[in-house]
Order: sequence, then structure tokens, then C-alpha cells
Amino acid sequence: MPNKLVTGLLLTSSLLLSASVFAADCSYRGVLDEKFCDENKDLVADTPKDSSQWRDPSTLVFTYTPVEDPAVYKDAFHEFQQYLSEKTGKKVIYYTVHSNAAEVEAIRSGRLHIAGFSTGPTGYAVNLGGYVPIAVKGTAESFQGYNLIVITRTDSDIKELADLKGRVIAHTSASSNSGNLAPRALLPNLGITPDKDYQVKYSGKHDQSIMGVLSGDYDAAPVASDVFHRMIDAGRIQQKDFRIIYTSPRFPTSAFGYAHDLKPELAEKIKEAFFSFRFSKDMQATFGGADRFFPITYKEDWKVIRDIAHATGTAYSKTGLQKLAEKDAAKAAKKRAAKLAKESKAKS
Repeated sequence: MPNKLVTGLLLTSSLLLSASVFAADCSYRGVLDEKFCDENKDLVADTPKDSSQWRDPSTLVFTYTPVEDPAVYKDAFHEFQQYLSEKTGKKVIYYTVHSNAAEVEAIRSGRLHIAGFSTGPTGYAVNLGGYVPIAVKGTAESFQGYNLIVITRTDSDIKELADLKGRVIAHTSASSNSGNLAPRALLPNLGITPDKDYQVKYSGKHDQSIMGVLSGDYDAAPVASDVFHRMIDAGRIQQKDFRIIYTSPRFPTSAFGYAHDLKPELAEKIKEAFFSFRFSKDMQATFGGADRFFPITYKEDWKVIRDIAHATGTAYSKTGLQKLAEKDAAKAAKKRAAKLAKESKAKS
């Protein structure tokens, strides 16, 4: 027993010493997780000083935010994956994620090296996952933006925001900028407060909110304008069936970037691949006319998003991510239960 006690004390002392050395080695980390350092104060994790902590994997793992059907984007980014492989000299595979929380956990755990995160969850990826955003889809002139739009059916008696009072409104997910955070930050200034003036129901995704409004499951929904217009272009919905009663200022679309601890030479090749790649006509059609990845910085270009998050009390912390994961899990369980009930009813 004494030997075990001594061993335990030695281990504890070693861990405390390691923690203190790590803390002493980082003079500033801002709001980043304790795993990361931000001594240049650009709000994203610095490359580790110790080269032994740099990663240089033989296979790079890439994914894109689960905004809609993941399979659609796996195909859409196939050309870029090939280009990324050519530029880095490494195999690139696509890793399908089904929730924002799962994507953040993947970058945090090191299972994901390069990714596109939707606007809202980008903050979680930066603070908790060591994610370094470098680009947004765009053109030679600017990055591609989108708006929060509030939609209802054309035949609805909802004509303006005031008419949302007492109704059932679909928000997408807790971490979504246009689907939840922006309406909570912006609409109260226009006389409508979510959860107070109307009942919020989470749909899970933008396309599910849109289809839910169309089917009559929800009276209206705040959604991302780019998702709405992509669904129209794809023939999934018709614009004549919807009325837009509010359009917000412009936000940046999904951020693209890489894990902070990749070997610097590899990170440079990844950046070169992003900024020299040009979208094919098929990709341009899929992504609303964007023909390239436009360079951005998290500090400057995500300021409006961080301001919205702060205004709504959203913290890009472990606790915030845990709550996001719990909501994702609850929605997934509800969806599975509904599917089983539907199958059971069909059999009977």
C-alpha cells in the first residue's frame, strides 16, 4: 500500500509539474482551451513551439459541415480532395459527420485534419479544437456571404415579424448562427423575442426547417439564405411556395481551415491548395456561383458572429459544447423513434 501511495504521489506531482511547465510556456491563450496558446493574439491556436508535437499524417482527413445531406457534399468536394492530394503528396479521405458537435470533437481529438465548419460552430472549433480558419467560398472580389431569412408559406397569414407571436417556429440547432443565434440576437430589437413571443422547436438542420414549413409542421423558420436558394436551384422546393418576411445583414458562410498542430510545411501546402484551387462549373453551380476559396481571418471576419454569440450568452466552451452534443443526441434519438414508429405503423 505505501508503495502505491508513493507512486500515486509521484504521478500527481509529475502531472502538476507538466501542467505548470505548460502554463509557464504559454504567456497568453485568451479564451482558447488550456491545450492551446495564442501568443500572437490572433484569436486562434498557435503552432506548437515543440516540433515533436507537430503532426505529419500519411493520410489527411477532410470533411464539410453537416448542413444538409452529407453525401451531397462528399461528391461536391471530390475534385478539391484530389487537388489537395496532389498539392500535399498525401492521400485525402472524406470523413462524414452527422452533427456539429461531432465535427468539433473530431478536430479536437485529432481525427480530423482539414474541415469546413458552418458559421456558428466555427467558434467552438477554434476555441476547443485548435482549428485555424483561413478561407470562405467566394470570388475574386469577396467572400461569399449569406443572410438570415425568416420564411413562411405563401398561403400563410404571417406577413411580418409581428405575426410570429403565438406561433410555432423552427430553429435549426443551438449552435447555428442563422438558424438560432442570430434570430435570438437580432429579432428582439425588432419586437419579437424567441421563446417569449413564439414557441421554438429545433428541427436539426436548415433543410429540415424549410421542409417542415412547407409541410405545415412549423408556422415559420429562420434559415440561411444560401441553403434556401440551393434547395430551389436543386429543384427540392419552389420559391413560389414561400414568403420571406425578414432579411438580415450579410454574414460569412462556412469557414475552411486546418488543425493548428500540423507540421508547418504541410500547413503551407494546404493553404496553397486552398488558394490556388478553382471551382469547376459543377462546383460553382452547387455553391451559388463561388469559384474559389477567398482568404479570411477569424479575428476580423468572424467578429460579427462572435458578437451575436456573446449577445445570446453562447460560450464557446466545453460546457457549451457538451450542451450542444446533448441536444444533438436528443434530436437523433427523437428522429430514430419517429422512424421506428413510422416503420411499425407501415407493418401494421
